Amino acid sequence: MKPTDPGEFIASLNAGVLANQMGKALSDVAANVIEHSKKGKVVLTLDLSQIGDSHQVKVAHKLEFTTPTKRGSKREDLATETPFFVTEKGLQLFADNPTGQLFNKQDAPVTTRD
Repeated sequence: MKPTDPGEFIASLNAGVLANQMGKALSDVAANVIEHSKKGKVVLTLDLSQIGDSHQVKVAHKLEFTTPTKRGSKREDLATETPFFVTEKGLQLFADNPTGQLFNKQDAPVTTRD
């Protein structure tokens, strides 16, 4: 199996919304680290599980971040899931030919009506 492209993978999570949320979180946390001279934290957690007996996995992703404030910190987390196909090209949002196995002539022949 070819390695999954991490940039493309993260851009695919939650239809690109997670990448935007991560960018905003990184910028906000970094800005507050500078402003308050305290540590901040951004964590992305990925949990993968198989979907039934298919060649698909469910990727549960959780973005957690802690932003320093003047008198403490504030914490937020965002969680959702995205299904992926496991292919020879790595994890892909869509299969190359997702309907290729449907209506195969050998498996489901169609006869004409007389």
